[in-house]
Amino acid sequence: MTVQLAHVTFDCVDAKALAGFWAEATGKPVDDGAETFFASIGYPASNGSQAWLFIQVPEGKTAKNRMHLDLVAGDGGRDAEVARLVGLGATKLDDHEEYGHRWTVMNDPEGNEFCVA
Repeated sequence: MTVQLAHVTFDCVDAKALAGFWAEATGKPVDDGAETFFASIGYPASNGSQAWLFIQVPEGKTAKNRMHLDLVAGDGGRDAEVARLVGLGATKLDDHEEYGHRWTVMNDPEGNEFCVA
């Protein structure tokens, strides 16, 4: 017996707003019924995909994430995708290149780290 990923869940201040950012970033719509305290993308999950859940919590983010999303840019390339995400409200933190791999570290509008390769 093994575990399977059911959801990617974000604690946040404004669930509807953060779901809106990630909906634009991923090209998937926010599910009906989004509120400030709870929103989702792709819920319930089907066809092997995972739902993204956004849940309002009272405390703010205080430290670097110990786990983050690694995303791959589409046909337009990494630089174009990073610029698009910045236009949606993300913050570019740093570019890296190691062992033949290049990626950009970013923050979503609530400070959650993610990478774009």
